[in-house]
Amino acid sequence: MNRYMYSFILLVFALSFFAFGWVSHTAYVPYEKEQEQTLLDTIRENKTLNVVLLNAPSTYYIGPDGPQGFEYDLLQSYAEHLGVDLNITTAHTVKEAIALSKNPNIHITSASLSKTPHREKKFHFGPSYFEVEEQVICNRGMLRGSNFPRNVEELAGLNIMVGADTSYSETIKSLQADGYEINATTTSEYSTEELLEKVAKHEIDCTIADSNIYALNLRYFPEIALAFSISKREQLAWLLPKNAKELEADMYAWLNDYNQKGKMTQLKDHYYSYILFFDYYNTKMFYKRMKSRLPKYEKYFKYAAKRFDIPWTLLASVSYQESHWNAKAKSFTGVRGLMMLTQRTAKMLGVKNRLNPKESVIGGTRHLKQMIKFVPKEVEGENRLKFALAAYNIGMGHIKDAQKLAKKLGLNPNVWSDLKIVLPLLSQKKYYRTLKYGYARGAEPVKYVESIYNYKDILDKQNKVLKTDLVTSKLP
Repeated sequence: MNRYMYSFILLVFALSFFAFGWVSHTAYVPYEKEQEQTLLDTIRENKTLNVVLLNAPSTYYIGPDGPQGFEYDLLQSYAEHLGVDLNITTAHTVKEAIALSKNPNIHITSASLSKTPHREKKFHFGPSYFEVEEQVICNRGMLRGSNFPRNVEELAGLNIMVGADTSYSETIKSLQADGYEINATTTSEYSTEELLEKVAKHEIDCTIADSNIYALNLRYFPEIALAFSISKREQLAWLLPKNAKELEADMYAWLNDYNQKGKMTQLKDHYYSYILFFDYYNTKMFYKRMKSRLPKYEKYFKYAAKRFDIPWTLLASVSYQESHWNAKAKSFTGVRGLMMLTQRTAKMLGVKNRLNPKESVIGGTRHLKQMIKFVPKEVEGENRLKFALAAYNIGMGHIKDAQKLAKKLGLNPNVWSDLKIVLPLLSQKKYYRTLKYGYARGAEPVKYVESIYNYKDILDKQNKVLKTDLVTSKLP
């Protein structure tokens, strides 16, 4: 009996095992199909990042040394992170950029686009990279009258124009819906920068622009003035396709790392730091002297630039900062000429007559070239030139003192954005008493370098405009 019971149990067990195996086998579906390729995978595989970039000072433009602009540099850094090339499609207005973003081959659209509630319902944004606020910008001449607006109510009766399909047009519509009388027209023909130029020429009274766009264009159009802010702080971000989940995640991780390494601070410093030193009267005089004085000496700057491989616009800017392009300039300390050389420095450089424009420019350029060579090798890229300019103003000994102090304070001693924080400390006893070269008026080289780069940027833009006009005039 026991033997039969034992055999029965074995039979039941065998049948159960067989049934389990058969059910499992029929339920199993082999995972042979590969996962669908993501947009990020496609970008890496094709080694190309397709982007739409707004052609404007705040985003992307062709400078004397090739492509540049805050958002271009940021995108280029991201492309390098991915190990791919940047393929740019240019847009000239925000409306055009948004239209191009719908192309299925476009991966990122960069046009200084703010994340407004209206846009977030229609588009997919990536991570925020900049904070701005919308500002009402009017002609400076209106300050002398009674019609320069200080609030929304005072916009009534003014001739206002903003770009179509921009956050500014959204703001105007919202205010009009709230009952404000605002005579504003929208345009698809002009970019925000072109509208700021219209304000400067007083072809219109006012426009609206993001704070970063106003700041960048103030040096080009000194006749514009900030009336008031018309919005709260808003975040700028890139437009992404809806199927960009992995791309967006990678972008967030990269941007976080970019911020933590201090690269974002350096980038913002490069494009926006000069704003702290903007002076309306000085900028107006610079434009005036570009016409009246610069033509007499431009050939010397270009000759020295070619000989020493330094941009002529930078040499001209150094000269303006030093002497306002006055070949007979003389300071109370005895420095003289276009490049304001001391007698000792002139003798060392072989300059026999400091009042001779050509000798002064060549001597000053040779001196700057020497300073560049003396900058520590750890300082790279454009930082070398800024360090050299600061040394031209204050001496290399104080620059090296500032580097040591920067390191002690936990800052990067090899980037200008950190060094310029430290340089003003050289005038404080608790810092300079421990340094080799002691006291220095450290705030001066900071203003010196920032002012030179401000002038250089104006000259570069003016030079580009002249070349464009020349080409256009030759067209049939």
